[in-house]
Amino acid sequence: MNTIDYVVETIQKLVNIPSPSGFTQKVMDFVKAEAESFGYSCELSRKGGLVISVEGKEKETVGLSAHVDTLGAMVRSIESDGTLKFTMVGGYTLHSVEGSYCKIHTRDGRVYTGTILIKSSSVHSYDDARSMERSEKNMMVRIDEIVENKDDVLALGINNGDYISFDAEFEYTDKGFIKSRHLDDKASVGVLLGLLKEMSEKKYIPQKNIKILISNYEEVGFGASWIPEDITELIAVDMGAVGDDLNGSEYKVSICAKDSAGPYDYELTGRLISLAKENDIDYVVDIFPHYSSDVSAALRGGNNIRGALIGQGIHASHGMERTHVKGLENTLKLLKAYLDII
Repeated sequence: MNTIDYVVETIQKLVNIPSPSGFTQKVMDFVKAEAESFGYSCELSRKGGLVISVEGKEKETVGLSAHVDTLGAMVRSIESDGTLKFTMVGGYTLHSVEGSYCKIHTRDGRVYTGTILIKSSSVHSYDDARSMERSEKNMMVRIDEIVENKDDVLALGINNGDYISFDAEFEYTDKGFIKSRHLDDKASVGVLLGLLKEMSEKKYIPQKNIKILISNYEEVGFGASWIPEDITELIAVDMGAVGDDLNGSEYKVSICAKDSAGPYDYELTGRLISLAKENDIDYVVDIFPHYSSDVSAALRGGNNIRGALIGQGIHASHGMERTHVKGLENTLKLLKAYLDII
């Protein structure tokens, strides 16, 4: 299997493992097993993040990061009619999840299916079905179980604080588009695993040590606030935003010069731009005013690093997302150029 086919297949597996921020053990186990199968050592942080180590020829260590945690929700309360109120995990519009299928994960390991709906859920039944404000107080989860009241729900083992995950609805089209929830940032995790696969198969020993950080709280802002002390520079491999007043494209790799947390390292960002030009990599440079990354969290955490951000363009981010194999390929090429293995 070639690298890009592996990346797409791995993305499909990743997006179908539920992992809202903080509920990531199963997906982290999957990533750890894949990395170890390529011969690389792994270590879990106390926070549940993963560090994959690749030994190089020199003492300096560079870092790459991506995150497996996704948007999701948590049971806030159980209503008298047997529906659930929820609180959001991560930042998204409630319009983007209305009508979505979901799963409720109990603390004792049971899983139930359901649907996220507005309380006025039908134009045939409610005068305000179109106009009701899409806010947490007006949203609900309809559980696919025979429940008529709160006690029926409690009898299922569902309680306040249980996680709710959104079904991915993955599809890979014959034109090379990958459509799915959670491409932010499981597409990048797939790219990094593809990089490890290729390095392992070619028995490549990099000049510098590489530590790949897979974080599990990025969507709530503090994923990579702690990183290993020996990392001198860190590149977050995340999504490239596509939309109003942006250059991003699903077919290209985005290099971010500044996001909502501030500018990225000038020298490192410039180096990535030069590498893209020198290696005929299809790229754009962009500003992301409504975005921050694991590098932002690492810098806020006081880590003494140079930081940059790249990633394949993702359309409709934090919604029904889409990217293209060309975007994945260009992101992988830029990583290989950065590591001098292109």
